Amino acid sequence: MAPWPVIACAVLSLSVLFLGGSEAAIGVNYGMIANNLPAPEQVVSMYKSRNISYVRLFHPDTAALAALRGTGIGVVLGTLNEDLPRLASDASFAQSWVSSYVSPFVAGDGGAVTFRYINAGNEVIPGTEYAAQALPAMRNLESALRSAGIAGVPVTTAVATSVLGASYPPSQGAFSEAAAPLMAPIVAYLSSKSAPLLVNVYPYFAYSDSGGQVALGYALLSGESSSSSSQVVTDGGVVYSNMFDAIVDAAHAAVEKAGVQGLELVVSETGWPSGGGGVGATVENAAAYMNNVVRHVGAGTPRRPGKPVETYLFAMFNENGKAEGVEQHFGIFQPDMSEVYHVDFAAAA
Repeated sequence: MAPWPVIACAVLSLSVLFLGGSEAAIGVNYGMIANNLPAPEQVVSMYKSRNISYVRLFHPDTAALAALRGTGIGVVLGTLNEDLPRLASDASFAQSWVSSYVSPFVAGDGGAVTFRYINAGNEVIPGTEYAAQALPAMRNLESALRSAGIAGVPVTTAVATSVLGASYPPSQGAFSEAAAPLMAPIVAYLSSKSAPLLVNVYPYFAYSDSGGQVALGYALLSGESSSSSSQVVTDGGVVYSNMFDAIVDAAHAAVEKAGVQGLELVVSETGWPSGGGGVGATVENAAAYMNNVVRHVGAGTPRRPGKPVETYLFAMFNENGKAEGVEQHFGIFQPDMSEVYHVDFAAAA
């Protein structure tokens, strides 16, 4: 995950395996940067028992993929960032990647894995050594899937909101000078393939870094019934009652300014820490944010009213291998599978 830019926000043939289109769907990221997590079979059973329909894997873990066979849970499968240079430059490596991590799981004993998207890299644009490799890696992976006879599984990438140079008000959203030369061809490519762009959205960081300028209710999606002017942003007659919508619509505006209309955006990460010493990092706030997101995203955003936002909560577990502080406290569950707080997944519209 990467913080939302403070300046910008401080004031505010096997195609049946793909579940097409952005839906009123809630998934949960399954991060594994820890040494005390349950076995994948237990984790997948948790997803099923709580009616969580989608999972995002940050890297191709074969044990997790095996546990997901035949479950019907939609899977976003990520590549390692460090694999992007080879995926981008070597078509045979992309074919090997697909042969190792996709083809064996689209059929066979135990049923198929329901692949939703392949996610080439996470938050590499802009400013990382891998940024220029994202698009060619996406192209090679798409070609490898096609060569393997696997249709209907879009290839995309996940970006942090640091790709935005302007974000306030949302209608003025635009890619930054550093990101624009990379993002413009990416969004054009995604549009040509009818694939979505994945965006990691974290109102928490805007709130915690704002020095009190961002209202807590606005960040928590708790201000929707409030008439307080500090809880809303008005943009050309459109009222934003929460920061989640404002960030998503700023990303929509940036895509449109890059020359692409109607591109789907999927919120591939969003969350709120329950501890770790950060401003506002409490169990109560985390529970409020996550449950408010689950209840809210089916209604769409002011820029796309009535268009549900497919959203993946971050994350399934507290991960003790992450950096100390709030990074270790984004889990809905403890590694012993007990709840940090309750999320009512059935409340999703």
